[in-house]
Amino acid sequence: MKIGLFALGIGTGARPQTIRQTAEAAERTGFSTLWVGEHVVLFDRHASRYPYSQSGQFAVSSDSDFLDPFVTLTYAAAFTSKIRLATGICLLPEHNPLVVAKEIATLDRLSGGRFTFGVGIGWLAEEFAALGIAFPRRAQRTVEYLKVMRKLWTEEVTSFDGEFVKFDGVRSFPKPLQGDRLPVFFGGESPAALKRVAKHGNGWHGFNLDPVEAKAKIDELHALLRDNGRDPKEIEISISPYTKRITPDDLKRYRDAGVNEIVIVTTPPQDEAQVIAWVERLSEKWIGPASRL
Repeated sequence: MKIGLFALGIGTGARPQTIRQTAEAAERTGFSTLWVGEHVVLFDRHASRYPYSQSGQFAVSSDSDFLDPFVTLTYAAAFTSKIRLATGICLLPEHNPLVVAKEIATLDRLSGGRFTFGVGIGWLAEEFAALGIAFPRRAQRTVEYLKVMRKLWTEEVTSFDGEFVKFDGVRSFPKPLQGDRLPVFFGGESPAALKRVAKHGNGWHGFNLDPVEAKAKIDELHALLRDNGRDPKEIEISISPYTKRITPDDLKRYRDAGVNEIVIVTTPPQDEAQVIAWVERLSEKWIGPASRL
């Protein structure tokens, strides 16, 4: 069982020294992955319902520092050499796929092939409207963008003629160091999200799930994978308990459900002098028990 850390890019986790200290300490103490989320803009109030709170309002204050995930992970990569770097998640339909393909290839090259691309279709319609991007058919847009990006990452010269993207004869270099092996994890817990994993993903990043809920979703995902002629063992599964109160004793239940990595969602301390000790405490609490499974 691996333990990942979702703590950077927001609020106190957006400070340069905190990012450096957290990344270095997380790698040293055995965390497997640094996950960083994304929102381009936020709102004081929104009609769109955030799926992970009872109120439907986003849990992050609209005036919080919220860094770009690719820049944040590149900064963290400069101070580390082994720990995996992942978007958790990138709102892919809000991006130009040619631009984000270049950003990912750059990050993967500069990090020595440590990047994992976590993607989702988004939930905040107001954010799409502010960016001038249609909210309907964002799932179809996401899948098409991913097809575009995978072609750009593997072909010398690329052309594409789709519903959302059309171009002819472009060259995009560098390619990711991982090439077409660069892992793509889909977020989301709906039946449609799990179908996207089964058809197009290398992994699934489930959010706000306790061990029982995770097992039910994983069983559903495994059935979908088999329906698509895929071996469930080929798919890596990461789960963030998020608001679910769990203890180290729950790690075995997650493992038995088929989870490969538990991602701890937390916030760095306000006092930067306490950051290293904070990471070390997290490691003692979670990595020690996980290593004994």
